[in-house]
Amino acid sequence: MTDEERGSIVPIVAVMLAVAVVMMLVVSTLGAQAARRARAQAAADAAALAGVFEGERGAEELAGRNGAVLVVFESIGDDVRVVVTVDGVRAEAWARLDWVSIPASGP
Repeated sequence: MTDEERGSIVPIVAVMLAVAVVMMLVVSTLGAQAARRARAQAAADAAALAGVFEGERGAEELAGRNGAVLVVFESIGDDVRVVVTVDGVRAEAWARLDWVSIPASGP
């Protein structure tokens, strides 16, 4: 091994470590964004379902319980549309009131 070849692995390892750190940061950031979007969508879905049965007040209350702010509430016939924000992430959901006929039990 010549003097020129000594220590040539150090820069390669340093670059590989830097690339690994950058990849970890990107994956971590993308995961956090996905978690925020999922949380906002879950809050919107819950608020829409509450809105179908309890109106705007119910939607707003359930959105708040999920850490969201109700931005839009629209009731269109049997449909409800809500938009919520959670930590700056906006999500929209629709729900429809469909009554299901449940047969009475007994003779």
